[in-house]
Amino acid sequence: MQQPLGFSPSLKVEVMCEGVRYSEALGAATAHSVPNYYPYRFLPGEPNPTGKDTAVIPYMMATRDETMMRVLSNGKSPWHVEGGLQQGYRLVDDRSGRQFDIEFLAANKWFGRKTQDGMPLPQAGISTHGDMLVINVAPGCEYFLHKHDGVSMRCAFCSYGAPDQRTAHLGQEAHKVEIPELTLRRMLEGVDAIISESEIRHIYLVGGSLTDGREEARRFLQLARAVRSHLGTRIPLALGSGALPDDCIEQFHREKLVDAVCFNLEIWSEALFAQVCPGKNRYVGYQRWIAALETAVRLWGRGRVYSAMVAGVELEPEYGLSWDDALATALAGAEDLCSRGVIPTYSLHWPVGGRTRPDYHERLRTFFERLNTGYADIRRKHGLSFWEGFMCHRCAYMQLECDVDRAPDRAPGRVVAA
Repeated sequence: MQQPLGFSPSLKVEVMCEGVRYSEALGAATAHSVPNYYPYRFLPGEPNPTGKDTAVIPYMMATRDETMMRVLSNGKSPWHVEGGLQQGYRLVDDRSGRQFDIEFLAANKWFGRKTQDGMPLPQAGISTHGDMLVINVAPGCEYFLHKHDGVSMRCAFCSYGAPDQRTAHLGQEAHKVEIPELTLRRMLEGVDAIISESEIRHIYLVGGSLTDGREEARRFLQLARAVRSHLGTRIPLALGSGALPDDCIEQFHREKLVDAVCFNLEIWSEALFAQVCPGKNRYVGYQRWIAALETAVRLWGRGRVYSAMVAGVELEPEYGLSWDDALATALAGAEDLCSRGVIPTYSLHWPVGGRTRPDYHERLRTFFERLNTGYADIRRKHGLSFWEGFMCHRCAYMQLECDVDRAPDRAPGRVVAA
């Protein structure tokens, strides 16, 4: 029998699907918060105290019980932010008057510092998601460079982009495997700065894909060796590469470079994988991807191998699935992967086109809730749980699993009467 999501996860899904509309308090919070990658875009006729078409807003917010969520801007949202840094911020629901104490992900001192040679640390290939440090010194993805029969090899939901002028400051060039030593040195300076002022419980190594799995392994081996040599074993390290050849996976394990592995399959079913992730399908293959995950389970064991999935991309009309079929497919994938000892983690899909379909985010919310309640039962059935060295509720900003598992009936701080 499915258990309810619980108060905090339900609130999180609601706010992530409905978004937050602009307020002066939300704008003011940007002065001391990590800025969002996407600016707030004002709708025609929407109250606009800035006088501009767009505004910078914070990236993430958290409730009092540390439930983390990414901020989606939406000029039609019933949610807005009030308060300020001194008196505290409140997330307010216009419909009911509900109010929740919140904080925004702070831009700590490192965010304004530079490397020894003058590069701003936020440009050094590092970022934080709560207590997770993400290292991404090669974000350009080679799948964006290729087309076959007129079809781009990029994943349908992805906005990484190709190696180009946006990655030049990291020294990343198309078809060049090695990470420049200067890039690694700057990155490690940033790692030290972040750890000196933040409690970091997990480090995640990610990057854009290469079409040759062995070359991708070379790049990630170089990166993992640099980080492990610098930090030792004091903070768990996770490998977020593509599905590598087995002997390359074994090399990471033999050298004890990482403590967990996450090869992102993204979507379940071979047919959907080919449509949604054409590059991964062409250069790696669906069955090979699953085999790589099984190899990792053999080496690191159950509970240390993960696969990020994009929840809700199944609902896009071009894939031809009904709502019920999409949910059934996703849950079948959760069951299959867990039976192999692989733990999927589902991130909420934010389709750009969904903003023009009034009912889309409501359907997406229901889908995400149903998926996560069913998936929680599947994890319990297979005796699997998220290892805190890999991910926890303090960093899961678009995922629900850690929120659902920790305290399903715990409310996030005070609820203020209207």
